[in-house]
Amino acid sequence: MISVFSSPSRYTQGPDATKSLGPEMQRIGLSGPAMVLAGKSASAKLAGTWRKTFGDAGIDFSVRPFGGECSHQEIEEVKEAAKDSGAQVIVGAGGGKVLDTARAVAADLRLPVVNCPTVASSDAPCSALSVLYNDHGQMVDYRVYARNPDLVLVDTKVIACAPPRLLVSGMGDALATLFEARTCVEGRVKNMRGGASTRSALALAELCYRTLIEDGYNALAAAERQAVTPALERLVEANTLLSGLGFESSGLAAAHSVHNGLTVADGTHAYYHGEKVAFGTLVQLVLEGKASTEIDEVLTFSHAVGLPITLADIGLLASDADMLDAVAKRSTADTETIHNEPFEVQSEMVRDAIRAADALGQRWKLAH
Repeated sequence: MISVFSSPSRYTQGPDATKSLGPEMQRIGLSGPAMVLAGKSASAKLAGTWRKTFGDAGIDFSVRPFGGECSHQEIEEVKEAAKDSGAQVIVGAGGGKVLDTARAVAADLRLPVVNCPTVASSDAPCSALSVLYNDHGQMVDYRVYARNPDLVLVDTKVIACAPPRLLVSGMGDALATLFEARTCVEGRVKNMRGGASTRSALALAELCYRTLIEDGYNALAAAERQAVTPALERLVEANTLLSGLGFESSGLAAAHSVHNGLTVADGTHAYYHGEKVAFGTLVQLVLEGKASTEIDEVLTFSHAVGLPITLADIGLLASDADMLDAVAKRSTADTETIHNEPFEVQSEMVRDAIRAADALGQRWKLAH
């Protein structure tokens, strides 16, 4: 099996990076017209900056409000808006679902795409895939595209002004990166791009984890004061770039499948993707029989930054047997990445691992 490493063509990060959006697009040959698919908060914060940066670069642009869900219907509606506007490049500005939709639209229309995350809440911005949901917030499938974004531009001043919980959610998504990457590398399974992992991809996943442990708490403290610090810069890079490259070029395993399973439980709909992935990471470690020292480090970090470590932390009851069975069944669907684990995974095993992970989290809280 050949090795495949995947990444965006250009990654730009720093305070007030939005001011350089137009020139950055010019540098890679993108001249517009551009259609900006934008979340409400992104439009409110950045409309003036877009007018100046695009105007200075001579790029015509229009703004299309995001409908709220990365769904088949939303993708089709945005595609029609892009055609009507004569767009030659799609710019996504907002959270993960906005960017997922922008990538889907650009891929279908065979247009370049620029991702401008306004939160560091997931590892989606650098990837060549989208996660699609139905109108009830349940995950329905993945879409994988031929190419990664042409430009990912991250304005850390904007990130610092977002709710700190979103930064923590990004840490939860990034937390899974190393553990899923190791599982896929050791099992010689295909990554998200259909090839084996490179050593560089695993090294980036390892750096991602080290950055979380070393900078996560201090970065959160900075975000709580809307301050851009070196710790915040490193953490945003870990959440966005390192995690994105690590998961896509090494692979996913049980943690993200458990997340997908959790989306069928109504109680979890108030919780973010990364929060559910964080609990899924604990479930994966239990499922794989990892040492208590490794699990304790994850529990300690997660609790320190406010990530879930019990079912109650994501709105569920351990006593709800029917719910756990439904989550476990969805987690082990035939198309799920949980089957990248080096052993046959059955839904009963996942159900028991969820219960055990919940018990470990409860015990950890009592002891601390």
